[in-house]
Amino acid sequence: MTARIQNAESQPDIMKGVQQLYKEAYSGGVPQRTLELVHLRASQINGCSACVDAGATGAAKAGIDSAKLLGLAAWYENPLFDDAERAALALTEAATRLADRPGAVTDEIWAEAARHYDERQLGSLVLMVALTNFFNRINTTFRVPAGTKWD
Repeated sequence: MTARIQNAESQPDIMKGVQQLYKEAYSGGVPQRTLELVHLRASQINGCSACVDAGATGAAKAGIDSAKLLGLAAWYENPLFDDAERAALALTEAATRLADRPGAVTDEIWAEAARHYDERQLGSLVLMVALTNFFNRINTTFRVPAGTKWD
């Protein structure tokens, strides 16, 4: 597979804006490990190899062990995930799979997430899911290969 865009530096202002959004997501009080799991899970669902690669690397750097990373695709039946992580991952899956069914982010999913996270943290989680889905769509459309660095 060949990347459709060869020079990511051709639009530096776009990356500056996106980096500011990531900074906001990470400053919302959600544990970094949880945000890394959210990013990686949304990327798995969307099949974005560049984001899965970056997400696995980021998760490992954040201290998430390999057993948890390997079990992420089946988090809902894996005892390695705590209740707060499960709530964040349920919200991630629902918000990522919006087209699968109307009202994908149910009141039950939102209430469970709100049981573990305050409004600022919920905002960070939703922002991380949205940013991940944003990059998944860009990277898969441009055929960005795994291992590509966007600085």
